[in-house]
Amino acid sequence: MNPTVVQAENIYKSFKNHEVLKNVNFTATKGEIIAICGKNGSGKTVFIRILCGLMKANQGKVTVFDKEIGKDIEFPLSTGIHFESSGLLLSESGFENLYLLSLINGKANAKRIIEMIDLVGLNPEDSRPVSAYSTGMRQRLGIAQALMDDPDLILLDEPVNGLDFAGQEQFRDLLRKLRDDGKTIIFTSHNKEEIQDLADRALEMVDGTIRSYSK
Repeated sequence: MNPTVVQAENIYKSFKNHEVLKNVNFTATKGEIIAICGKNGSGKTVFIRILCGLMKANQGKVTVFDKEIGKDIEFPLSTGIHFESSGLLLSESGFENLYLLSLINGKANAKRIIEMIDLVGLNPEDSRPVSAYSTGMRQRLGIAQALMDDPDLILLDEPVNGLDFAGQEQFRDLLRKLRDDGKTIIFTSHNKEEIQDLADRALEMVDGTIRSYSK
């Protein structure tokens, strides 16, 4: 059996009097692609933010690579994250955005950044500012950002939004290759075809709880 990478236990999250997550339990193992689906406002993005330490639960605990988030460590190690609203510097090029981010931890050099930009189907030499990018191009750049440090855990929020059909196919092929390399991937989606074609296991957020999703 593959080792556990993520363990969430008894997660509760509320905003004022609105309970978003109710006793959510979740496990992800090495080399697994998991889809979390649900309608808008179901809590799936909130849950992903809790997994990566960007938001604190009111109750419960999250362990990633045997480290408890908020206790042993603030943010999980070896984790790449992309949210649909990821903050990009609109005045800078795609390369400059990733290069500036790489200075934070020093893991990705210029060669690696160029490789990741090319991998997601963008031109590393494109000097246009990100403000001139289409929605799909910004999504691709965000995915490159999540991958550039070669993480073992990858968390993606609605990653295919804005991608055309060819881009969606390329994205699926990329995630399958990453899974075959032993990466653990958790993504949220509204796309039924994506869930059916890609996920090893699909879960659904309903009324603040998580349950198996019938594909």
